[in-house]
Amino acid sequence: MQSGTAQFHPIQNMPWGHNVLIAAGLVLATLILSRLSARALRHLLWRKDNQLPTSTIIVNIARVAIWATSGSIILDSCFGISANALVAALGIGGLAVSLGFQNTLSNLISGITITFTGLVKPGDDIEVGLVSGTVQDVTWRHTTIRNREGRTVIVPNAMIASSVLVRIPQANMVKIPISIPLDRTSHAEAGIDEFAGNLAEAVSRAVEPISSLEKEPRVIFSEITRDWITGSLILFIHAPERRAAATDAAVRAIASTLHEVSAKA
Repeated sequence: MQSGTAQFHPIQNMPWGHNVLIAAGLVLATLILSRLSARALRHLLWRKDNQLPTSTIIVNIARVAIWATSGSIILDSCFGISANALVAALGIGGLAVSLGFQNTLSNLISGITITFTGLVKPGDDIEVGLVSGTVQDVTWRHTTIRNREGRTVIVPNAMIASSVLVRIPQANMVKIPISIPLDRTSHAEAGIDEFAGNLAEAVSRAVEPISSLEKEPRVIFSEITRDWITGSLILFIHAPERRAAATDAAVRAIASTLHEVSAKA
């Protein structure tokens, strides 16, 4: 009888060619799983009721995690290589590689930070340095922005994380400052609420022929003095390219409403 116990690994004791075939099969399975997971994540992230960021970087992180886990399993099961030992052996080399890829790692970390903190997400209108426009996507290395001329601008994630970020009004939002003499609101039966409702209704009728509205116009008051009430009228249109015409129509409707109220006074 032989003393001791001999460890037996069913895959490692197979012929080398069989291990290669098994590894190839696992790689193929990992590829399929990665694609299915990416498709499922995209479907989940682009749902209307989704509260998570819709950036591509989330999908990429999931795919990297799947491939890293699968690679560790393949190395250990088919070739007897421990992933932990491999990482330790490549520690010094990995440090040198990380220094060489310092900018890439900086952009990756910045991309993860701005995505999961909600600092920047697709659909936001922002201004970074001399670049302004609508965010299209946040990837592992850069953020894609479409400017007002329709051109695509690539901005490194590290620049967004370290620069002054300005949020600009959405392209389909029309915001009109208003100042109303306090005495004019007293002629409405329900006071300020009815007056604001009349303004919103008049603006809605004026803008609808130009562009349909995503939301009903809202009047938000921000300050009151002895003689004036100031605030803004805000509406969202479906055709951003007609924003100027919609603004003109809304201003004319507000002026007409104020004139009618003044005439009744």
